[in-house]
Amino acid sequence: MTRGIWLSGLYRYPVKALRGKALPESRVELRGLAYDRRWMVVDERGKFLTQRQWPRLALVEVAIAPPTLQLQAPGMPALSLAQVPEGVEPITVEVWGDYCPALPMGSASQVWFSQYLGINCQLVYMPDNSLRPAGHGSVGEVPVSFADGYPFLLISQGSLDDLNQRLADPIPMNRFRPNLVVKGCEPFAEDTWAEVQIGEVTFRCVKPCSRCIVTTTDQATAQRSPEPLRTLATYRHHQGEILFGQNLIALNAGSIRLDAPVEILSRQ
Repeated sequence: MTRGIWLSGLYRYPVKALRGKALPESRVELRGLAYDRRWMVVDERGKFLTQRQWPRLALVEVAIAPPTLQLQAPGMPALSLAQVPEGVEPITVEVWGDYCPALPMGSASQVWFSQYLGINCQLVYMPDNSLRPAGHGSVGEVPVSFADGYPFLLISQGSLDDLNQRLADPIPMNRFRPNLVVKGCEPFAEDTWAEVQIGEVTFRCVKPCSRCIVTTTDQATAQRSPEPLRTLATYRHHQGEILFGQNLIALNAGSIRLDAPVEILSRQ
């Protein structure tokens, strides 16, 4: 008896652009996995910073230890902050043309990140009452955290295995920073899915994920190379974009855990 398709990887990125963390299970909220990308580093204008311009962000490790958020980076002292700042006025921040209120995490985070990156910047938090529409509102009133555009990213292990067979030096899945990794299906089978059930949650596949220079950044060293974009461009190029993985929204809240079966409810 075959096992079918199952959830083989579950990843959270508490601070946008910083190092992620593998999880055994997670609460799923409409705006993303619990704590996923609820914090973000912004410049003095409130504009988001990512690995596109600042690859060294990949080296910053984040730990959630309620009620604190803990940060570590090469050459920097460890930093512990209250997860949710109190008694501060919100500021307006920008993520890919979306503007929403966020709470500054305080002067300690501002000094820490400014010293690490060498520019004036600070850490901010997205409170529950800050509502940013997913996909610039293209999927209705679905909220999203500080993720690029959608609450969840799913990639099959088969798709990465197919890519790695074409590369001289195989790369790990963390280059693509997914939330959900599944096994047991053919490469790029996720391109054909419309709705899937994982644990208690039904997800809708809404858009293939367009890939950028972040995928060329080694998440362990912050060094860059031409791959995998150079190879992906030879067979995953469509209308000016390089596609790898599927953006999802959740149709309900619930819990998911590793090894949960993945049921394909409908196809595109």
